[in-house]
Amino acid sequence: MAENKKIVSPIPGVFYRRPSPDKDVYVNEGDAVKAGDIIGLVEVMKNYYEIKAEEDGVIDSFTAENEQVVEAGQEIATLK
Repeated sequence: MAENKKIVSPIPGVFYRRPSPDKDVYVNEGDAVKAGDIIGLVEVMKNYYEIKAEEDGVIDSFTAENEQVVEAGQEIATLK
């Protein structure tokens, strides 16, 4: 069985699964994504950086919660 791929934060900040509080999440667990699809945002000092899937796959799980502080290199989600 193939090992799941990790999607990690390139920078430290606050992870958000939705573009704004009144919008739906970018993707849910079980959703298919293509390379380049946005799966969330990381906010650093009021600047927002898109977190994108690096390859095609299916979101297996989110390992970071919405509005959780994450470190650079920390896993945010797994892709299968």
